Amino acid sequence: MINTLKQKNPNISLYSVDSDEFKTFGKVITGLDTAEIIKAAEKISRPADGSAYTPSEESFEKLSVAEEIKNKFFGTLPTQIGYCQGHNSFLNGAEWHMSSEINIAVTPLVLILGHIWDIENGKIDSSSFKAFYLPCGTVAEIYATTLHFCPCEVENSGFGCVVGLPLDTNKPLDNAVGEPLLFRKNKWLIAHTENKALTDKGVIPGITGENFKINY
Repeated sequence: MINTLKQKNPNISLYSVDSDEFKTFGKVITGLDTAEIIKAAEKISRPADGSAYTPSEESFEKLSVAEEIKNKFFGTLPTQIGYCQGHNSFLNGAEWHMSSEINIAVTPLVLILGHIWDIENGKIDSSSFKAFYLPCGTVAEIYATTLHFCPCEVENSGFGCVVGLPLDTNKPLDNAVGEPLLFRKNKWLIAHTENKALTDKGVIPGITGENFKINY
């Protein structure tokens, strides 16, 4: 799969999540039993078009792996285990949090990632981003300094990704705080200049250059 993706996407740097290039973006987690949570995720209906994100999925949070994620990766802080799934092929935007994010690939997928330190004056060129292929079952910690957004599908049936974050991340702000890039609680966000859906919502168009599409 990785070789096919590289051949079909020569315009973007694309690597395996196990490569050295991933080390500044995050790390692969081993030893976490994800069988139950992947089984639970597979029962959730996938949108026919577009993507959907649920910050907190009750069926996930009842599982023992949810407690393990809370203790091992969030230092026992209140944690939410949610689900992002559906259809997407484009970079489109980039978000970041003041915390790591745990991703569990329910399907094979691609993450397009950047570094927060490459943003200058609220702008970043898409050439600074790299793409990483995650096989089904991969668990990855995405660092707080990593720009990321909706996963990209590599199958016609779409993608599924379990998402672990501190409680209330991505929920609406209670009030404006004068921080223009803060879009939701613990969620800073910039849009690609071509992404009208986000800019119409008031997201600042901070990503220039090609809006990469992952072909498969």
